[in-house]
Amino acid sequence: MAGANAFTTVWKILSAQLAVSLLAAIVFLCLSGGWAAWSALLGGGAALGPNLYFAYKMYLARQGEAQAVINAFYAGEAVKFVLTAAIFALLTQVKGLDFLALLAGFAAALSVFWFALILWRD
Repeated sequence: MAGANAFTTVWKILSAQLAVSLLAAIVFLCLSGGWAAWSALLGGGAALGPNLYFAYKMYLARQGEAQAVINAFYAGEAVKFVLTAAIFALLTQVKGLDFLALLAGFAAALSVFWFALILWRD
């Protein structure tokens, strides 16, 4: 059941990214108001959305041969990178968006990976 455990960890990380994104939005709501909160939430979403795609891609490839899993990994990472760039390109077109809050939300969501390495060791 190592596969089930691995995807439990993936869902923990994705859930933690959502929680951290919401927390960042609440902090920016208290500090700077509504636009900053939306910006932080969108920044977290810019990290979470591509990670959801990558997790789904790996979930589909989990039962394949080793080479198929590696190919799915590289393809998933490439698409994740392009999705992230496209989301940021779209977000820069939104008028009134607080770019600092956007980047803070994005960084906060990505920091979950670092803390997961420390906190969720098996």
